[in-house]
Order: sequence, then structure tokens, then C-alpha cells
Amino acid sequence: MKDSPLGASHAASRALTCAACSREWHRASRSSAYLTTTGEPGLAVPALLPERMYRTPAASSIPCKATFISTGLISPVLANLFMHYAFDLWLAQEFPGCPFERYADDGVVHCRTKAQAEAVLAALRDRMEQVGVRLHPDKTRIVYCKDGKRRGSHEHTEFTFLGFTFRARAVRARNGNVFTGFSPAASKDAIKKMSGRVKSWRLHTLTGHGIGEIARAINPVIRGWMQYYGAFYKTALYPLLRRINSYLVRWMRKKYRRLRPFKKAREAWKRVTSQYPTWFAHWRWVHAFW
Repeated sequence: MKDSPLGASHAASRALTCAACSREWHRASRSSAYLTTTGEPGLAVPALLPERMYRTPAASSIPCKATFISTGLISPVLANLFMHYAFDLWLAQEFPGCPFERYADDGVVHCRTKAQAEAVLAALRDRMEQVGVRLHPDKTRIVYCKDGKRRGSHEHTEFTFLGFTFRARAVRARNGNVFTGFSPAASKDAIKKMSGRVKSWRLHTLTGHGIGEIARAINPVIRGWMQYYGAFYKTALYPLLRRINSYLVRWMRKKYRRLRPFKKAREAWKRVTSQYPTWFAHWRWVHAFW
């Protein structure tokens, strides 16, 4: 079957994928310089940048002539090297009090006040123009990290970075108390992509295979999702995991005639999940299928 997990390699799927790394880098060497935010910025980068001088924190000058290859594995490497000098070193030197994270073309810059964020954003726009690129006017923005203690209002109060959406959520402390924190969880886009992957498996049609074969085929993928997206607010994955279970119940009812009545299928499901709780990777978290 074309999209069946049994017809593909059983190697674990990479939970983290960066679409920008597979894009043609001559279109954009996308640096997201979001002030405590991110999205998908767009930096218009010419295919051949003029020769420029990039100054490191040690004040050494490096003549650099960067050529962005439209295809090939070396292109992301060159783009990342360019952003290291154009963005990382510059930001660390000009704003040492603003920690930041950058992965390929996405980044988050942390600021303490709105005034500081506006100053960093203005300086960053100028810096990008100096090196021949520009920030996306809509997707580069300032986000207010609203939570139980920061109760002000702002136009933007959430952002998505590396597949996680950061926003105000109910968080349970170690002592059991619940409070509102600014926390990450799997984004809607990430959930949508994973759901599409699960649908493409068509598990309920694999009646010619045993449950052990199905488990060996999909467990590496599910385990990767759980390890990455489940690191924070794992309950956001529960609906997706229950959906996988619903496909497995449909598989049981199609494969075994005696289990076609829903009541018998439910009893068989409870028996299997209790006797073999580690058969599928996600059964450690979710047993239900409804």
C-alpha cells in the first residue's frame, strides 16, 4: 500500500522538521527575529550577496562573499553560516542583555519591556538591511507573554516556535496548585500534520497484517512525536493518540468477525490494553479510543 507504514522503513520519523531547510535558500535566508515571538519570517535574499565586512565581538573583520545555492545540501549550511555572523554575533554584541534562540530561520529574542523590544526590533531591521535582507513586515512582531502575573493587554499574546505554540495556559505546580502560566504545547499546525500522517496509514484496512506488525511499523513514529511534542503539555497530544486507538479498534472489528459488535470489541480492547500495556508506544499515556 502506498502510504501504509508497513510499506515504508520502520526507522523513527523525525519529530522535528524544519520546512525552511528544504526550501530553496535563494528565495529566503529567513531569519525570524521575533521579540519574544516567532512565525515564518520572510527575508528576501539575493542569490549573490555583495562582498561585505562582518565584525565579530572580538572586533575582527572577516571579508565574506556569500553565494546561496538554489538546490543542494550545502545551501542550508551556507545560510546558517550567514545568519551566524549577520544575526547571532551582532545581536550578542549589540544587546547582551537580551537572550535569544535561533534555529535555522526562526528565532526568539527575549526583552524585559516593550520599549526595549521596540528598540531591538528597530535596530534589527536596520541590521538586516545592511546585510542585504529584510524582515517580513507581518510575521515579525512583538508578543506580550501574558500569564497569571502579567495581566496587561497587547495585540499579540501568543507565538509559535519549532512546532510549539506559547500562550497562557493552566499549569499545575509540583505542590498541586493550578495557576496560569505562559507555556508551550504542540501547535495546531503540528497536530494537523501528525493527524494527516495517521490518516495516511489507513490502519483499519491492514487486516492482512497482525497487530504486532502494525505496532512495529508505527511505534517509532509515535514514540518520536511523544518524546518531542510531549515534552511540554503532553495532554495536547491525547486527542491524536485516541484517534490512533480508534483506528485500531476499527481494524479489530474488520479483522475478527466475532468482534464486530461494539460491546464485544470494547471488552476485547480493554483486555488487550491491560494485558499488553506496552504493545503500542502511546498506550503508556492513552488507552481510550473515544
